[in-house]
Amino acid sequence: MATVLSRALKLPGKKSPDLGEYDPLTQADSDESEDDLVLNLQQKNGGVKNGKSPLGEAPEPDSDAEVTGAGKPHLSEVTTEGYPLEPLGALEQKAASSIASYVRTSVFLLMLVISMVLVLVCAFLIPCPPRDLHSTWSRHLGPQGGGDLSPLDLADVNGDGLRDVLLSFVTSGNGSTAGVSRSPAVLVCLSGMNGSTLWSSPLPEEARDITCLDLMPGRVAETVCLVTGTHKMLSAFNATSGKAIWTLDPHYLPNGTLAAPGVVLPDLDEDGIRDLAVLVIGELQPDLCFLLVSGRTGNPVGRPVKYNIVGVGNLIGPQVYITTNGAAYILFGFGNIQAVALRDIFVQAQNRDSLPPSLQIDEPEWERRRSINLSELIDIYSDGVELLQTVKVPGSNSSNLLITTSRGLVLLQGQNLTPSWTLSLQGLRSQPTPGYFTDDETLDFLLQIPNGVGLKKVMVVDGDSGMVAWSYSIPCHMEEAPATSAAAVDQKSVFLFWAEGLSAASPNPDVVLGTEPPSLHHLYLLHPAFPSILLDLANATGTVTASEVGINDLWKDAFYVTRTTGPSSEGHPAPLVVSKLSLRWALMEGQVVQLKETAPKIGRGELRRFLSRIKFVDSPYQI
Repeated sequence: MATVLSRALKLPGKKSPDLGEYDPLTQADSDESEDDLVLNLQQKNGGVKNGKSPLGEAPEPDSDAEVTGAGKPHLSEVTTEGYPLEPLGALEQKAASSIASYVRTSVFLLMLVISMVLVLVCAFLIPCPPRDLHSTWSRHLGPQGGGDLSPLDLADVNGDGLRDVLLSFVTSGNGSTAGVSRSPAVLVCLSGMNGSTLWSSPLPEEARDITCLDLMPGRVAETVCLVTGTHKMLSAFNATSGKAIWTLDPHYLPNGTLAAPGVVLPDLDEDGIRDLAVLVIGELQPDLCFLLVSGRTGNPVGRPVKYNIVGVGNLIGPQVYITTNGAAYILFGFGNIQAVALRDIFVQAQNRDSLPPSLQIDEPEWERRRSINLSELIDIYSDGVELLQTVKVPGSNSSNLLITTSRGLVLLQGQNLTPSWTLSLQGLRSQPTPGYFTDDETLDFLLQIPNGVGLKKVMVVDGDSGMVAWSYSIPCHMEEAPATSAAAVDQKSVFLFWAEGLSAASPNPDVVLGTEPPSLHHLYLLHPAFPSILLDLANATGTVTASEVGINDLWKDAFYVTRTTGPSSEGHPAPLVVSKLSLRWALMEGQVVQLKETAPKIGRGELRRFLSRIKFVDSPYQI
C-alpha cells in the first residue's frame, strides 16, 4: 500500500474533468489498473514460472514496476486505453490475405461469366435432338393399281435418329400419258417424323420384298435397301438418296424368275462387302438353281448352280443359317426343309476348290445327316411344312428352327436338329410372333388360328415347354391379319394384333362377340403383366396388309406402322393408307377391355402408372 501511495505522489496526476486540474488519487487508481492489466497479460502469456520469464530470463525483484517492465518487451505493446497494438507483420499478412481473397473472388466471377456465355452459345449453336412430336400420322398415297404384295420396312435414312418408312406399290393407270411412259411400280420413302415424302424411285416391276441393311458390318457405311421383284428384278438402292446403286442384269436369268427375296451371305469374294444369293426357278419345279451375286457390283459370282428337287407344297426359304461353329447353310424346299452347304454352292459356282475363310468351317452334327443319302442336300424336316423361321437364342450365337406345319408347331434345336417340343394345332396359317410373355427369359410365340366363321383364337405358346400360356377367342373377319411385338427393358414384350370390337361382357367367357360392323377393326395390345385385359389402341377401316414396329432409341418409345388398303368402290381402285402410331402415347389413351373378372380388380390409376413406366428397346431377337 505504501508503494502504491508513493507512486501516486511521484507520478503526475490525472486532470479532473470537472475542475480542470490533475487529481493525484485518480491518477494512482489509473496506474493500479494499468499494473493489473499488465499482470493479467503476463499470466495469459504464461506468466513467471519458477523465477523465470516465458523466454527463460529471470525477473528483477527490485520493484513491481521493474518486473512489469521486464515482461513488456515480450508482449504486445499496450496503449494507455488498455488495448494491444498489432505488430507490423500481422498487418502485412492481413493485407496479403485481403489481396488473395480479392483475386479468388475475381477469378470465380470471371469463370462464372465464361460458363454462362458457353451455355448460351451451346444453346443457340448446337441443335437439340429432334423429338418425335407427331405421336400419330396418316398418309394417303392415293389409289394403287392392284398388286397382291405389300412390302414394308423401316430404316433411318436421313440421320434424325427416327426410323423412316419404305414401301412399294403398283401405280394406277399404267402405260403412257402424253407420250411419257409411266413405271408400273414405285419405291417410296416416308419420313418417320411426319409422313412426308423423302424420295421416290420408279421400279420396272412390282416389288416382292424390301430389306434395308448394312452390307459392310463393323464399318460406318450408308444403309442399303435391297428390292426383289416378282420376276427378274434385284436392285440395291441408297437409302439416303433413293438412287439405285446397282441392278442385276436380267440376262443372267434367261429361263427363270426370282422365286423368293435375295438372302445375305458372308463375304465370298473378299472385297469387304457381304454378298447375296437368289433362288431362280424355271417353268418346271425341278428346274431350280442358286445364283451368287456380288454385294458391291450386282454381278454374278460364278455360274448358276442347279439342283433337282421335288416336293409338294409351298416354297420354303431360302434362308441362311449359321451354326454355332460358324458353318453356313442355305435352307429351302417345297413342303419340306432341306439344307445345302454354302461351301458346296461356292465350289460349283467358281469351279475351284479354294475357299474363303468364312466357308472353311464344318458342322459335324449336320454333316452326319448327309451320309444317309450321300448327296449334297441334307434332310432337315419333311412333314407338310408351311412356314420356317430361324429364331435367335438369347444370350448365345446359335438359333433354333421354328417350323409351322399343317398339323401344328415344332421347335428344332439348331445345334443337333432334334425337336425341343411339338404342339398339335389345326389351321395355323400365319407366322408366329416371337416375344417374352413368361418369366423364364425364353422366347414365347403368339399364334392366330381361325376358330369358326368370323372368329379366331389368339394364343401364346411357352417357348420353353410348348404349352399354351394364354388364349382367347375374338371376332375377326380379316384374313391373316398381321401381328407383331415390341420388347421392353424389363425383358417383357407387348403383343399387338387386330380384331373386331370387343364388348365389355359376354355370356360365354371363352368368346367375346363383336358389337360393331365387320368393316371396322381394332388394334389390341396384350401385356403379360395384365393377362385379363386388353388395351384398345386404335381402329381402322379396310384391310391391314402389313405392319412393322420401330424403336425411337432417344425417347425409349416404340411406334407402330401399318399399311392399309381401304375399301374400294365400284370402278375405283382401293386407296393405300400408311399410318404411324406412338405406342407410349397410345397406352395412355387406350381403352381397357376386361376379358374376365379378377380379384382384386385392377384399378385404372394403377394401370396407368404401370404403363407410363414402360420403356421400349430394340428387339433382342431376330427372325
